[in-house]
Amino acid sequence: MRRFLALLPLLCLPGLAPAQPAPAESCPPSPTQVVSLPATRAALARGAPVTILAFGSSSTEGSGASGPEQTYPAQLERRLRAALPGAAISVLNRGKGGQEVHEMLARLESDVLAARPTLVIWQAGANAVLQGMPAEEFHNSLSEGIARVQATGADVLLMDVQRAPRILHTTGFERLDAAIVALAAETHAPLFSRAALMRSWEAEGTPYDAMISPDGLHHNDRGYTCVAEALARSLLGAAGPAVVARR
Repeated sequence: MRRFLALLPLLCLPGLAPAQPAPAESCPPSPTQVVSLPATRAALARGAPVTILAFGSSSTEGSGASGPEQTYPAQLERRLRAALPGAAISVLNRGKGGQEVHEMLARLESDVLAARPTLVIWQAGANAVLQGMPAEEFHNSLSEGIARVQATGADVLLMDVQRAPRILHTTGFERLDAAIVALAAETHAPLFSRAALMRSWEAEGTPYDAMISPDGLHHNDRGYTCVAEALARSLLGAAGPAVVARR
């Protein structure tokens, strides 16, 4: 008690600021991944509403996040609305934990196509790795789904697998990575690569584990924040400088 009372004069000295909480860790720098999204760009250019639908499994739903507002779709919506205040942009979260392409295809009509999205961000592959799904089966199923979305005129942006301990320690994850890269080329659905993003973070001194929750698989809040930050940069780049400048 005497020690505390002795400190009181110091706490009251003019110019001595009270202790502040440490700021949240910022996102490490990373190159902007350039993607082409013609339907989204055209909708923004003509001032039409833009519906972005985040489709996938637990990484989309937000496992590992401290709350719904920390998921990558929620943070992406906030960033895009802030950058394009005159645009009518909504981001719908249609992630369901534990699912892989077969289950996603079963709900494609009700959860995706019925919303008539401008852009579908399709995250897949992690559960295929963990379930040991053959790369050819994954490729064929995802190809079917991409074709169904593109037939409506919507853009599709693929999102690959995070660099997490449980993924990296599972045999065959490289084949699933290669399947997604091949699909992006074959279907002209651009790829937003979390693998490349996390490698760039690591090169800047931020190891994979810093962005992964204690379960060894999903992102933590910082990971979701930095995925959303990088993804927003890519989408704004796809919108075009004229659209961004006009808003």
